[in-house]
Amino acid sequence: MRNVYIIGVDTIRFGKYLDLSIKDLTRQTVLACLKDAGIGKEAVQAIWFSNSGWGEMGQSCIRGEVALRPIGIDTIPITNVENACAGASTALHHAWMSVASGLYDISMAVGAEKLYRKNTKENFTQFLTGVDFEDIDNMIASLDAFKMSPRDLESMQAYRRKYRLDSHAPRSVKKKDIKTRLKELKDSAVVFIRLGEIMGYDKVIKISKLASGDHSPFMDIYGHNARQHMQRYGSTIEQLATIASKNHFNSTLNPNAQYQFAVPVEKVLTDRIVSWPITRSMCAPIGDGAASAIVCSHDVVKRLGLHSQAVRIRASILGTGKARAYGFDEPEIGERLANLAYEKAGVGPQDINLAEVHDATAYGELRQSENLGFCPKGEGGLLAESGATALTGRIPINTSGGLTSRGHPVGASGLAQIHELVTQLRARAGKRQVSQARLAIAENGGGALGVEEAAMCIHILEAPSRR
Repeated sequence: MRNVYIIGVDTIRFGKYLDLSIKDLTRQTVLACLKDAGIGKEAVQAIWFSNSGWGEMGQSCIRGEVALRPIGIDTIPITNVENACAGASTALHHAWMSVASGLYDISMAVGAEKLYRKNTKENFTQFLTGVDFEDIDNMIASLDAFKMSPRDLESMQAYRRKYRLDSHAPRSVKKKDIKTRLKELKDSAVVFIRLGEIMGYDKVIKISKLASGDHSPFMDIYGHNARQHMQRYGSTIEQLATIASKNHFNSTLNPNAQYQFAVPVEKVLTDRIVSWPITRSMCAPIGDGAASAIVCSHDVVKRLGLHSQAVRIRASILGTGKARAYGFDEPEIGERLANLAYEKAGVGPQDINLAEVHDATAYGELRQSENLGFCPKGEGGLLAESGATALTGRIPINTSGGLTSRGHPVGASGLAQIHELVTQLRARAGKRQVSQARLAIAENGGGALGVEEAAMCIHILEAPSRR
């Protein structure tokens, strides 16, 4: 296998772009990525295109071909990739493999996604497709099992008392007029009909009883897992809040972040509970966005004189979750794949200088910091609490702001992680720059089958040689 290098990266600022299409977002990131690499589009020999939600808007097939043709990119192989939240990193894995194998010398990975809808209730429907539809009854049963136990309810009430939160206090909201109410009813009907046609109306009714309507079922899964971690290891909601607050701060230093405002720990703690113990400020926002990366062989780096910007991919690992019991006694997919990545790269967690991990919620970062070997199992909360994961800490995590604050357009998120790490390893991250960053790791998971992510990618990157 040949050594593979990233010579170009880009991400647009994630956010709400109702007036831009997937084609528009793709154009922006592809052209900027080519400019960063210093090459023309004719030099790219193959592209892997990641998208998860375009089918919801009608473009079910040939998404990459449709998105790239307006840029003048055609004739070359374009492969469409869908792997839920891990789609963009999966695209990079295959681009890497195509160069490492010698099939191509220059390949590209692109991720583009639009999650915002004028019908806001549709924003969460796409996330339901990240599970096994034919096993929907078992999913419903699992979600039901994720409901809070009497012990969970007691701990939540203790938390409310501690922070003087009145769970029965009415929210201060504007009175809705008839027109607004009718629109909401119409929006709900549209979603109900769409999902009913896909999975059956009886199942939609069951799911609606389990979900609050303002978040995807994945948030309930995260909440359940966080509660289990708290009971097993003694982690706290304050530790989760520390993680979220840290990432919101990091995003204030990142011009590409969707959110660019700080959220103190106290405000994270007193924000609206989404799924206990997860509060709104601990959750990744819905957003639109696009990101991309260009990879090439060492011969191309030499020929073009790109040593100063070429970031080597020391390891690229793609894996699938396994059927296993709930709990922490068996290694999770993140731990299994991280060990493989370290072995391939010839390094260990102690050699890593920074990381981007999949924090759809703050608990995701807590758990993945353990899976990546940055601390013993059960001590992810303590690690964050100690300051070790802050910008100036021992192992900075999610310097970009993470999914929690940088944003999470599903099909683009993994490549946004890569953009951040490449920027750091090139020492171009400005005020959020990690000192003397040489090795970095990215973990990106997607979907759910049972208790694990359906898919996950881990990449280990090495700073340019500067020669």
